[in-house]
Amino acid sequence: MKRLAIFDLDGTLLNTIADLATSTNQALEACGFPTHPVNEYPFFVGNGINKLFERALPAEARTEENVLRVRAHFLPYYDEHNADLSAPYHGIPQLLEHLQEAGVQLAVASNKYHRATQKLIRHYFPTIRFTAIFGQREGVPIKPHPQVVEEIIALAAVEKEEVVYIGDSGVDMLTALNAEVESIGVTWGFRPREELLQHSPTYLADTAEEIETIVLQ
Repeated sequence: MKRLAIFDLDGTLLNTIADLATSTNQALEACGFPTHPVNEYPFFVGNGINKLFERALPAEARTEENVLRVRAHFLPYYDEHNADLSAPYHGIPQLLEHLQEAGVQLAVASNKYHRATQKLIRHYFPTIRFTAIFGQREGVPIKPHPQVVEEIIALAAVEKEEVVYIGDSGVDMLTALNAEVESIGVTWGFRPREELLQHSPTYLADTAEEIETIVLQ
């Protein structure tokens, strides 16, 4: 049995894509740029919000100045509306409850900015006692750099072989590889199964119940 399960947020615990798309589109429109349909956004996200804005901008407009302009419109809107359409994936609340009851420490490591990460986790999973909830923080490199995972492992006071990292993208699988921990790639998230397979997951899970089996085995 694993003693620590670290989860990605967007595309793993919560389906947040509609709120991310709506908020980014309003920011793009406010800055005079074209918007995108929601189904394009799963390939924009995963590397922090500045990279999201860069990918959403027209190719000729991808400057730091424009990224910051879009960010300035996005943040206040998303802070207010980030739980309008988002929801946990099927079976996730029960999974977290079962792992907690079994004595597994739980944590979140996300490339979403820290304030929104903490707000969403506390809103949707108020009964779960997370060891750590970390989003993107100033001065801390984003995933796939392993620093955030290593920081959580230190807080949990466990060994790497007692840890599993769970996410929906190639970035997440690389994060686990870089941190030298086992990984579970979930197939219901924002990125295709093929992307997960290209980055050597230890396991793949098609359901939350499969995660529970892997973590508790």
